[in-house]
Amino acid sequence: QVQLAESGGGLVQSGGSLRLSCAASGSAFEINTMAWYRQAPSQQRELVAEIVGSSRADYADSVRGRFTMSRDNANNAAYLEMNNLKPEDTAVYYCNADVTYRTQSGSSRVRVDRKIWGQGTLVTVSS
Repeated sequence: QVQLAESGGGLVQSGGSLRLSCAASGSAFEINTMAWYRQAPSQQRELVAEIVGSSRADYADSVRGRFTMSRDNANNAAYLEMNNLKPEDTAVYYCNADVTYRTQSGSSRVRVDRKIWGQGTLVTVSS
């Protein structure tokens, strides 16, 4: 099984910065897309940024120019550098990955493609 673990959330004042980290663990897996989502209270989960493979990051309009996503493919990790934070950025931030691995099914090894989520990390921006 593959798991994601986020870290780096916390309380910061408006205009401040935070860096979120996401680490994938498991054995014999590949990651295609990695992404950051967020969910504010009473709101739907929304995409913040994503990187497909080794391509450039794509961003939601609300964070473009303030947030920077990066990946360390060798270590199956992703990061979200958040600058000039605003109160409306307050949310639980989730790491997401599209992973591929093989699992035993009877006498065969079968391919499994899954979208997995981390447990989330809370970011609170005070005004």
